[in-house]
Amino acid sequence: MNDIDIEDRLAALSAAIADRTRARMLCLLMDGRAYTATELSAAVEVAASTASAHLARLLERRLVVCVKQGRYRYFRLAGQPVAAALEGLMALAGVERPRVKSSTPTALQYARTCYDHMAGEVAVRLHDRLHELGWLAGDEDYRLSAAGAAALAPLGVDCSPAPSRRRFACGCLDWSERRAHLGGALGAALLAALIKRGWIVRRLDSRELSLTAAGKKALAAHFDLTL
Repeated sequence: MNDIDIEDRLAALSAAIADRTRARMLCLLMDGRAYTATELSAAVEVAASTASAHLARLLERRLVVCVKQGRYRYFRLAGQPVAAALEGLMALAGVERPRVKSSTPTALQYARTCYDHMAGEVAVRLHDRLHELGWLAGDEDYRLSAAGAAALAPLGVDCSPAPSRRRFACGCLDWSERRAHLGGALGAALLAALIKRGWIVRRLDSRELSLTAAGKKALAAHFDLTL
């Protein structure tokens, strides 16, 4: 890559960020969450078609990525290098990060079921902690490390391979937190184990889950996770 290529790419990247609407979108995505084009268009107060055009430009410059979840398409920052660059620019500009307020009921946002595994704030934070501990690795299909299996198995979590038609462990985009929680067979096995031990309690009339006092102590003791 010669100097002219570098200059051209830097100029194109800067132009993509310099537009006010695109800059607002990038700022909103700084919280690490993913949002639909409709949500972003409402947040930055432009038409849906205009938002789509701006997102296409950001995708082209690899500032954002598109994540498909069922029939929905979500957009998030392309990675930590992008977030770090934006963080530096925001510090220079002297602005604070804006936030998109979730419309999900507080109880469901905290903990609920997503099919047969756990979702919500508790699940997202647990998912992140498993990665921080090195017990899970991978971007889409997760691998369980030997240390992870040794830590989860005594808690009653079934760590055996999943049936051939099901993924063993993967990230599932959380519709309230807009970040990944643990899905797949391992996610289901983890929720089943937490319920069996009385650390998580199901509500019979909804998808809401309750984290018990014993559960909070257990998550702190076994995962060094404070909730």
